[in-house]
Amino acid sequence: MFRISIFALFFSAAIARAATETAQVSYVDEPVTYTAEGVVEAVKQSTVSSQISGRVSLVNFDVGDVVKKGQVLVRIDATEVGHALNESRAMLAEAQAAYEDAKSTYERSKHLFERKFVSQAALDKSKAEYMAAKSRVEARQANVGIAANTASYATVIAPYSGVVSERHVEIGEMAYPGKPLMTGFDPASLRITVSVPQLKLEAVKAHVETGATILADNGRQIRATSITVLPSANMITHTTLVRLDFPPETKGIYPGMFARARFSVGHRKELMIPEAAVLRRSEVTAVYVVGKNGKYELRQVRLGEPGEGGRVEVLAGLSAGETISLDPVRAGIEMDAN
Repeated sequence: MFRISIFALFFSAAIARAATETAQVSYVDEPVTYTAEGVVEAVKQSTVSSQISGRVSLVNFDVGDVVKKGQVLVRIDATEVGHALNESRAMLAEAQAAYEDAKSTYERSKHLFERKFVSQAALDKSKAEYMAAKSRVEARQANVGIAANTASYATVIAPYSGVVSERHVEIGEMAYPGKPLMTGFDPASLRITVSVPQLKLEAVKAHVETGATILADNGRQIRATSITVLPSANMITHTTLVRLDFPPETKGIYPGMFARARFSVGHRKELMIPEAAVLRRSEVTAVYVVGKNGKYELRQVRLGEPGEGGRVEVLAGLSAGETISLDPVRAGIEMDAN
């Protein structure tokens, strides 16, 4: 029993020594911030649609799949388009044959005209037929190009690398011009768009160079790489849209997520203490203050917004110059021991 008491005495003394780490309450030059809510969106986000009619014969990707630029997304069975292309090519071959015949006739007419065997009228007629045949060939070539280009629409490819966010068709469905096929976005380029009221806009614009922080819903704080204030305002809400870009390749953030933008709009003196010094028990928020007798006393405080470097603002309960414990748990043990 005596050994246990000696051990407890030394243990209590060790705790008391560990609880002597303190900090002095002081005013700190803290940035004044303004926070606005917004939604994450992709800089590159698009929906590819069908440009021809036909039955969907192949769908290569589903929601969540990563797609590389140029990969085939969807194929459409464009049999009718293929028939139209073949018909255009046949008509081009026919026009080319007529052109060659008209060209030969015109060349012969020029030779005969030089030898005075045909009249000027006959030469003009053969020339007109030759020029008309040439124009028909050019028109048929254009038709073949249009038909071939239309046939290429049967294979829908990814315009850029990204992630599939929506799939609008299934194999066997009929596609038609304008029907959405697949929606995707580029996760490497994301941004948040917030609405800033007219009252705060000038302060935000005046401190754009100081940057802004994006607060994700999962608690992450991400420094925005750039801020863009759109040069227009909503005439009903009197707000202006402000875009903040995420750093490239930001992980864990997707379009549609809720987020907030925290802008720095100035500086002011605030009474700050380390967050680690705060003791929270149920609805009570307090700190251990070193009294005039050198002993700890528990004092309830009212806190404001968290600041930088793990500090928090004190609105009431403390004064500048007072000393508080940085380890409220050990301070409480020491106070009970005394």
